[in-house]
Amino acid sequence: MVPDGTVVDSGDYVASLDRTELTNKLKDQELELEQIETQYTKTKLDTTLEMRSLRDELINMNYSLEENKLQLEQSKFEPPATIRQVEIELEKAERSYSQAVKNYSLKLEKARANMQDVSAQLAKAQRKYDEMADLLSKFTVFAPKAGMVIYKRGWDGNKQGPGDSYNTWENIVATLPNLTRMISKTYVNEIDISKVKTGQKVEMGIDAFPDKKFTGVVTEVANIGEQMKSSNAKVFEVRIEVNEFDSVMRPAMTTKNVIITDIIDSVLFVPIESVFKADSISYVVSGTSRKQVIVGKSNDNEIIIKAGLEKDDEIYLLPPEGFEKYRLSKLPDQVIQRYKEKKQVALEGFQNKDSGNSRDQAKLKDFPGDKNKKALDAKIEKKN
Repeated sequence: MVPDGTVVDSGDYVASLDRTELTNKLKDQELELEQIETQYTKTKLDTTLEMRSLRDELINMNYSLEENKLQLEQSKFEPPATIRQVEIELEKAERSYSQAVKNYSLKLEKARANMQDVSAQLAKAQRKYDEMADLLSKFTVFAPKAGMVIYKRGWDGNKQGPGDSYNTWENIVATLPNLTRMISKTYVNEIDISKVKTGQKVEMGIDAFPDKKFTGVVTEVANIGEQMKSSNAKVFEVRIEVNEFDSVMRPAMTTKNVIITDIIDSVLFVPIESVFKADSISYVVSGTSRKQVIVGKSNDNEIIIKAGLEKDDEIYLLPPEGFEKYRLSKLPDQVIQRYKEKKQVALEGFQNKDSGNSRDQAKLKDFPGDKNKKALDAKIEKKN
């Protein structure tokens, strides 16, 4: 076998399969074919000799019949008893000849049937031998087209190699993917999968080449989840088609995918660590006071501020000790009521949808003011 990842051209050698078992069967079949050929020749000779003998016998009986006819003509001046005796001999000769002709026809049909039988056996044995010989020639695998050799993985996830077995139902040795079209396969946690949809744009990078940047689009989202190895997390497979082609990109490379799930433009946001909560009231620490804020969507890094702060306001990322005792400046009731009404209207509209999911998880990296994104580790796959 050529090494995995070898670039081959059409007709190049790829691998050889073990011929031992088939070679032994081919030898046995060759011996059986020779025996049937011998039987065919013997049956043909026996049939030829038997039919020749029968034909000679018919010719001799025909001569005897002619002699009896001549004797009858010559005995017309003999006594009646002598004439009658000659007539009886002639009748017996005619009857024997007629029976011999019928027997010849029957034996001829039998001989033909015997020859058809041995001919069928010979053709069957020859066909089986030819099929084995043709199959043996296919034990050497050549590349049907140009590409990179990617060996098939077994049921345990390991790539096939020397000594591995193949069967009739799984007879693929390797694939030759089209490297100009690549797919990145990744997994999304069950909490976040409801936000991932086909057609969403993706920003991609390759761990081996961090300076290279690519784009893609989500082409497939699994309907059934699976459990990650050595983890209790349930994940869903997501396939992303890469838009660009670069010679540095190879199958099985590790990629980092950022799926753009939403775009929120022109909003105020702060680091999520700067927002605190007390008795269902969200607030930030500014100077020596606490300011109530109304928050929106968030991710692992930032959170949207809908009310309570203005651009260029300074707040603490890590407030001083004892900030919990600072005076809390609450928002006017009409501001709070206005956002509650907006939230209620949005919630009712959301419940009327058939989404089946009423939660918005902060684990999805939604970048306010820029793009809502999801950073994922993945691996590039080939696309045939």
